[in-house]
Amino acid sequence: MTTTPLPPAAVSVDNDVITVDAEALAPRLGLTVDSLKENMANGLVTSVAEAGMAEDAGCTRLTFRYRARVWRIVVSADGTLREDPVQPADPARPGAAKGLSRLADLAGSGS
Repeated sequence: MTTTPLPPAAVSVDNDVITVDAEALAPRLGLTVDSLKENMANGLVTSVAEAGMAEDAGCTRLTFRYRARVWRIVVSADGTLREDPVQPADPARPGAAKGLSRLADLAGSGS
């Protein structure tokens, strides 16, 4: 999936409320604007905002998820936007993202 560069106006911050333009977000999750809105209303598109600490103070990282798709962006204190690529898990190694490779490890039985 190819997306166009993110225009600065795609994300706005007003009184600590961050708004992301649906036309910028939808293609990054593989959706149309209408399907983005529908999936958001149904709770299938989720988002998390994380405030930066220490050397990242003043920055906010936004993570959007739709099924197996994830898109992250960092909003700097000065309003600069930077996409933050997400590394996909290796499907050949279930649990690799957590350092686990066996079902027994995931279940905690340690057999």
